[in-house]
Amino acid sequence: MQTIISSLNKIGKILQRAIGSLNTIGFSTPFIVFIILIACAPLYIKNQYMLRLLVVSLYYGILAMAFDFTGGFINAVNFGYAGFVGLGSYTSALLVVYTGINPWLGLIIAMGVTASVGFLTGLLTLPLRGIYVSLMSWFVGLTLMALASALVEVTRGARGLVVSPIDESATILTHLYILLTLMMVIYFILRLIINSHIGLAFKAIGQNYDAACASGVNPTKYKLFNFTLSCACAGLLGGYYAHFVGIVTPDVMDTGHTMEVMALSYIGGSGSLLGGVFAAFLLLPIFDSLKQLMEYRLIIYGMLLILVMIFYPVGLNGLYQKFLQFIKRKKETKL
Repeated sequence: MQTIISSLNKIGKILQRAIGSLNTIGFSTPFIVFIILIACAPLYIKNQYMLRLLVVSLYYGILAMAFDFTGGFINAVNFGYAGFVGLGSYTSALLVVYTGINPWLGLIIAMGVTASVGFLTGLLTLPLRGIYVSLMSWFVGLTLMALASALVEVTRGARGLVVSPIDESATILTHLYILLTLMMVIYFILRLIINSHIGLAFKAIGQNYDAACASGVNPTKYKLFNFTLSCACAGLLGGYYAHFVGIVTPDVMDTGHTMEVMALSYIGGSGSLLGGVFAAFLLLPIFDSLKQLMEYRLIIYGMLLILVMIFYPVGLNGLYQKFLQFIKRKKETKL
């Protein structure tokens, strides 16, 4: 009996150290629990439709995370975000359809193309300030959407481009675990950057642009790096979306999708990265369960966004931080 207890104590200490190590790189205990719950979802959810809803929530959650990397840290709102997602979708789809390359290679190329266009867009927009950055990126997104609609001979226009799956044997579980892995990898990379000196420059630029310039920070350089990486993530996810859904139309670049992602990001908590992920898993199932609300979801998102930005700008992440402080005070009181 003592041997068993001793073994359990050792396992507990190992787990404690492992969790402590993960906490240092941004993988908090609730986030680890969340990952475990999603990974184990197929054990307690057998309905294929519900599993698909989890995949869609993951997809939008990761998009919100990548969007927040720009909007939440350098205070630059990319209104053309859906255009970059669509560019990634069309790049991967066109490569697979017309050249027959491996879809995984198509995703990598889509990420590179979107990052390049994001870099060029950033060169034009990021030296600007205020609303002009958002407007310029929005115009780029609209231009990409117009091209996808106009080049009918290549993209098939509104009829849509039929795309082969990422893998012929891929199931909904395959997509769930691939997106879960993508979420962890993207979060790890973004959190690593945020915790570095580059992240400090981002925060300085986002909080006080003039003070950051006075401190010797080159705002254009850091903003350009941030914007390009965010667009690369959008291209990667857009390419994956094309192979997941199986068809790509210009609607994927619609500004409404940008508004949805932006709303999830701000409702989750600007500058939190993970807030948008949790907001996606909270709101998307609600809209899905109340079908009659689906038509009005953008209106509801807009209203929620306005309410959050006016009355509680810290969003869901702020509630979580308050909860942690409450628990901490309770422990201190007991001591």
